[in-house]
Amino acid sequence: MNLPSPQHISPADLHCWLTAKQQKPILVDVRESDELEMAAFPFPVVHLPLSQASVWSQDLPDKLANNSPIVVICHAGIRSLNFGTWLIQQDWGYEVWNLDGGIEAWSLNVDSSVPRY
Repeated sequence: MNLPSPQHISPADLHCWLTAKQQKPILVDVRESDELEMAAFPFPVVHLPLSQASVWSQDLPDKLANNSPIVVICHAGIRSLNFGTWLIQQDWGYEVWNLDGGIEAWSLNVDSSVPRY
């Protein structure tokens, strides 16, 4: 059985989306706080560290607007893919994208001022 999974977006395509004059996605960063301190994403994010899921999962629909697409971000794209898949399975009606390669790929392909770790 194939589980629904997020759509994939490259760092370059996400950069274009974020700088275009169209509806912006909600960026959800699932990395831990220390990872954000080392390498913050250069656009506003909703920070939902996976280790804190028991805290934020109760009111998650209130944190995320249903009418905006969601792009999920982590270090390398694996945790965000898992979270995005889970989010789709909740059947809350979100359009979910996963940043391929995560913040690492963003640093390598879009913005080298974002530290790599």
